[in-house]
Order: sequence, then C-alpha cells, then structure tokens
Amino acid sequence: MTESQERQGPLTDLRVIEMGQLLAGPFCGQLLADFGAEVIKIEAPEVGDPMRQWGREKPHGKSLWWPVVARNKKSITLNLRTEDGQEIVRNLVRNADILIENFRPGTMERWNLGFDDLHKINPRLIMVRVTGFGQTGPYSSRAGYGAIGEAMGGLRYVVGDPSTQPSRMGISIGDELAAVHACMGALMAVHARERTGKGQIVDSAIYEAVLNMMESLVTEYDVAGYVRERTGAILPNVSPSNVFDTADGKLLLIAANQDTVFKRLAQAMGRPELAEDARYATHGARGAHQVELDSMINDWTKTIPLDDLEELMNAHGVPCGLIYKAEDMMKDEHFKAREALVKVDHPDFGPITMQNVAPRLSDTPGKVRHVGPELGEHNDYVFSELLGIDQDKQNALRDAGII
Repeated sequence: MTESQERQGPLTDLRVIEMGQLLAGPFCGQLLADFGAEVIKIEAPEVGDPMRQWGREKPHGKSLWWPVVARNKKSITLNLRTEDGQEIVRNLVRNADILIENFRPGTMERWNLGFDDLHKINPRLIMVRVTGFGQTGPYSSRAGYGAIGEAMGGLRYVVGDPSTQPSRMGISIGDELAAVHACMGALMAVHARERTGKGQIVDSAIYEAVLNMMESLVTEYDVAGYVRERTGAILPNVSPSNVFDTADGKLLLIAANQDTVFKRLAQAMGRPELAEDARYATHGARGAHQVELDSMINDWTKTIPLDDLEELMNAHGVPCGLIYKAEDMMKDEHFKAREALVKVDHPDFGPITMQNVAPRLSDTPGKVRHVGPELGEHNDYVFSELLGIDQDKQNALRDAGII
C-alpha cells in the first residue's frame, strides 16, 4: 500500500507545509493530518520542535506529548534562516495547498516567504498565520503565548473559584482554540478557492479565538453593565447544575436545571412536591434559591454511594456525569464502544493510548496512522521524490547545516 493510499479521510488531496513550532500552529496541522492531508512539518536541523521535549513525563527522555501533536505528519529538517533553506520552501510551495506558520508577524517577510512572495509562486496557496494578536493592529508585534491570549480574551478572569486569583484551565486551551479556528479558516479558504481559484490568508489570533468563545460576556457589560465573575463549580442562577458529594466520598455532576428534568430529579429524590414548590417550580425561581436548593440536593446525594446514585439518575433520565481522570476514561465502556481512545505503535514505548480522531465522518473518516515522526524522518522522501534533489546536493546541504 502506498503512502497516499494509506491516508484516508476527506482531505487526502491536500498537501500542507507546517512551519512554526510548539502548539498553536502544530495542532492545526494535526487536525488536518488526522483527516488525511499530507502534512510536511519543517523543523530546525538537530534541534527540532521544542514539543519533542515538552511534557511532564518523559520515559526514555522522550516527550509523550510529541507522539500526539505530531501524529500522522512527515518531518523534514530545514534551516529557514538561510537562503538555500528559503529556496527549498519556495519549491515546496509550488505544489502545496496550505502553509501553516506561527512566527511573529514579519518573520516570514524577512525570509522573503511572505504571502505576496509565495502567492506569486502559487496563486492557489492558502497561508494560515497563527499568532498571539493577529497580523495587524498595535499589538501585532508583541510576543503572545496562549496564556496571554486566554487572559486578554477574557477567559482567565472567569475561570476558578471567586476566592482565588484567576485560574488556568489545566490545558493549553488558548493555543488549541487558535488552532481549531485556524483549521476551520483553512477549510473555509479551500472551499472559497473552488469558486475563485485563488488562495488567501487565514489570520488566527489567539486572543480572538478565546474571545469568540466568551458567549454574551461583552454584550452583557455593554447593555446592562453586568460583569461576569468567577463562580467556581456552579453556573450562576442555574440550578441544579453542580458537583454533588456521595456517601462514599466521591463526586457526581448533576445537571437538572430544565423544568421537566427537575421534576424527574424530584421524583428520584422521593420528593415530587419540590417540583410544585413556588421556590423551585421554574428555572428563574430555582436560580434565585440556588444555594438552598443545591444544599438540599447535596444533603440527599451524600446518603447514596456513587454507583447507586448514577444508576438512579440514569433511570430517571436526569443528566449526570462522573468527574473523569485519564484512568477512568480508559476503563469506560462507552469510550471503548466508540473507540474514543486508540492504541498506536511507538518505536520506544510499544503501543500507546491517545485520543482518537474527532469529529466522526460516516463516509470519509479520519484515522490515527502513526505517532509523531523522528526528526528528519522524511527528508529522503521530500528532498528526493518531491523536489528531485540528488544525493550529492543533499549531502552538501547537510554539511552546510541547511537540512
């Protein structure tokens, strides 16, 4: 089976050049690769993407993040700061559909690899540019990591307990949101290209990707002067929708805030009269009495072991969810039935488990084909087969530190 036949999904006709490093750009590349695009990742010779070293656990001195974020991609080495390296990029671009980069604005232009330069070579090229603050505006030249975008996009202020400083989400959500928006923009641009025949720039700013998720936060302030504050585990004025204690010291999230669902919860509690009580009969009333209602429910849940409580909620059609850690996910029958997690062979660790491709397409699904590649693993394929550079020239480029 050839490499092109092995790739599957709706994007197998697309070739992507991934430049940049860390997470915001590379996660966009991962999403495209998951659905079949040929993603050629460019890394600095000898050093590679810092993601090869990131992560808290490093068996054998190797990252467990890299196999995920670089899965399904090809890796080549190239010194982009050299004229020869830049010329190789220009040659790659001739037959590419998308180029992803997440350098500071102006970097690609200094290398003569800006959109205007590359568009002359390939008018159909779509250039995806992921940065902290976007390509324009007074902040565009600032360094902008995901945490900064989360802060200025409004997320950090509303995350955490009101008694603490603003909290982190526990994952690099700003970078990942920017990458998801970048991927969405790239596919929109591919669609537009079908009509116009021309590529364009996709400008994905981290702070704007975060801002896009902030619901009516700005409008609430603009119209009503309302400022959303940190509320911890609860959703203000929405009850019951909280994490509740159980008899065996565990937790269950119960969300029964809709009128009909609250009636079912009241039945499960053996207190159907609560659904007729003026304090709890409507969504607004329950919100106004949130503290006392949540406390009442918690007093009840604390008398029931977790497994029994979950079974009772499901029997009455009350939405509930366990607070999962990775271990719980790997044991869960639903995760197994839907293959939400997948095992992939790794050259050092053997089979390793990671999240599967999402979303699911019925006719052209994506697939995790392999873990993140070794540094420069696909140099021969790209330089020899795609670009026709002979071995003598490749050796000279390697000796010069260009590949």
